[in-house]
Amino acid sequence: MESSARRAQNLDPAGLQEQYLQTEYSQIITIEPGKRSGKPCVRAMRISVQDILEYLAGGMSEEEILQDFSELTREDIKACLAFAADRERRLFVAPA
Repeated sequence: MESSARRAQNLDPAGLQEQYLQTEYSQIITIEPGKRSGKPCVRAMRISVQDILEYLAGGMSEEEILQDFSELTREDIKACLAFAADRERRLFVAPA
């Protein structure tokens, strides 16, 4: 069975996929000015998206992260990746 993400990508890569990713992380990733200097965090906890991305980039597996942070879920990690992908997609570099 084809996943909803795959169906969205096949139908309209620019529109539906973006909407799907936002839906996936919008209920999980929170931004509060007084918490972690306003950095995007997971479910209003003090674990930032940047923390998760750095753990993954440093070689930690999803399983290791979940063992070290029992309050996190697989969906939280996926939301961090979706948030980062969405932010990267929106990045605009002005010509010099």
